[in-house]
Amino acid sequence: MDFHYLLDAESEGRIIVLKFYNAPTDEIVEKRYVDYKPYFFLPNPLSEADQEKVRSLYGDIEVVEKRDLFTDKTRKLSKVMVYSIDAFKKAAKLFENVWEAEIDYVQSYVFDHNLVFGAPYKIDADNPTPVADLSEELETSFQNVFAEGKAADPQKYLQIEHWFRLLHQPIPEVTLEKLGLEESSSENLHRAFALARIANIPVAKAHERHRVSDWLKPIIHNFLRRNNVLIPTSTELRRGMKTHRVPGALTVQPKAGVYFHTVVCDFESLYPSCIDSYNLSYETVNCPHEECGKNRISECPEQWVCTIRRGFYSILVGALKDLRIHWFKPLSQSTAVKEQERKKAKSISKLLKLISVSSYGVTVRIHGLACPPLAECITGYGRWALQTTWDLAEGRGLHPTYGDTDSLFLDNPRQDQVEWLIRAAKEKLRLDLAVEKEYSLCVLPEAKKAYFGILPDGKPDIKGLTAIKSNSPKIIQKIFQDCVKELSRVKTLEEYESAKKRMIAIVRQAERNLKNREVQLEDLIYSVKLYYDPSERTLSDVKMIPQPYQCATQLLDSGITLKKGDIAKFIKVKPFNYRGKTFTVKPAELVKSVDEINPEDYIRNMRTALKQTFAPMRIELERRVEAKISDWFER
Repeated sequence: MDFHYLLDAESEGRIIVLKFYNAPTDEIVEKRYVDYKPYFFLPNPLSEADQEKVRSLYGDIEVVEKRDLFTDKTRKLSKVMVYSIDAFKKAAKLFENVWEAEIDYVQSYVFDHNLVFGAPYKIDADNPTPVADLSEELETSFQNVFAEGKAADPQKYLQIEHWFRLLHQPIPEVTLEKLGLEESSSENLHRAFALARIANIPVAKAHERHRVSDWLKPIIHNFLRRNNVLIPTSTELRRGMKTHRVPGALTVQPKAGVYFHTVVCDFESLYPSCIDSYNLSYETVNCPHEECGKNRISECPEQWVCTIRRGFYSILVGALKDLRIHWFKPLSQSTAVKEQERKKAKSISKLLKLISVSSYGVTVRIHGLACPPLAECITGYGRWALQTTWDLAEGRGLHPTYGDTDSLFLDNPRQDQVEWLIRAAKEKLRLDLAVEKEYSLCVLPEAKKAYFGILPDGKPDIKGLTAIKSNSPKIIQKIFQDCVKELSRVKTLEEYESAKKRMIAIVRQAERNLKNREVQLEDLIYSVKLYYDPSERTLSDVKMIPQPYQCATQLLDSGITLKKGDIAKFIKVKPFNYRGKTFTVKPAELVKSVDEINPEDYIRNMRTALKQTFAPMRIELERRVEAKISDWFER
């Protein structure tokens, strides 16, 4: 097919240059378009002062009507068109009340002419016509999956269809040189075209820019322009508030202990789902309708959410989420399609997830996207959803043991209980809950965000435990991994008791090896990032310098340059005097023999690191006394 793919656009003065890739000829084709004037909006009628400023820019004025995002009412505005980019750039600083003066001139042209970067076009008489055809099979499949939402949520359905058609158009085999790129894989190139079509940004920028805020802004601006909505200023989006810290996710205190058969249920894309299901958007949070004031939840009592209008942000994020969950994620796992198609679907699924899960974070502080009331509602509904699901589970006789953000741990539930909870979450919360994984054995310490479980295939799944942190020496990491390996084969209480004894034996042997110095120096190295300038930190007048900076001091004195952000690698040694202070570590490269190490320090650190995991198992390393597993289960 004689398709031209829109790769990029730029301006030469007031001439817009569109750059297409002609697939059949393998050539870049440039099309020039004139008479598109940069513009911005001012209040109507204009004050005398503003009229004078417009005259200074040699601007033309036209009265237009745009829909106000927050009131949903049509308002008259003064559209000011200027004759140069320089004049356009002055507008943001020249006028007190001005809209859309920060929208890029070229991007504005693309929006106003309904063009999409990365998409294919037919060009007749210099006019690009979009290609959005689907095969009959794809049309049918799309309807089978999404038709139900057409009546229930028509605006979201249209957005889903818009992106679906774009993402199923062919992608050309274009060389990197023509894109202005030096290197890339075919997968990255495919991802760049997909992102260009979703966010409507040039293909090269889609390949190079990795900040999600750079993708979400054009998604929002394009949607609002397409629907003749005045794009609010950053101050209006913030509702005049300053950005501030927003309460985060809910983490329920773990019921510390050892559990056999734990089922972990996850909400599918919790924050995007809350945005979609609860209609959370810039204009729907704290809307002007008096009757909506009762639509509040206890987690954010100062905010309410509109029950009359569908929020545009809710539409966009919901469409991204649904495309991933109901189409590209299943397709990436389907054996009915070719491997190449699965790879493409997986790439797009990951991209859609990245954009949708970032939809909360950008509302906290990012300029042009921040909205504190919206951010508070997103996390508030997330906390409410997890707590409500926990309460539902307990009320039904299930035993939740831990909850974090979007995950709920259930102790030994029956299959029918899990199925009931999934249905209840859908019916009562309008959220999708699913079984994420199961553990044959799960150890929950008292600390939040730290646990490990043994998967059915015997593989360990370890989260946030001190012993496996990257700055821990290899010897401690290996001891922990060896202990976990003993648990990986446990199926019964008797096997568990035996595994505990073997774990203690592993630790005791490691202690003997340390005391006898039967260890390798490379296994004793701590690697810690320097968060302060080491030259300033080491000169501070303190009695004891933290160990990473003890290491840095010695390296600086030996002529080695260190700066903030570097990694200090050191070994714990017997205390010694250095520059009038007591030091307890040396840089790894300055330790010549294991005779220099401090075994007691390593043993103490090892016990501390393992205690987090061993305590719920009633293993006492210090006293060499342990409780029986039966003691734990006497509740």
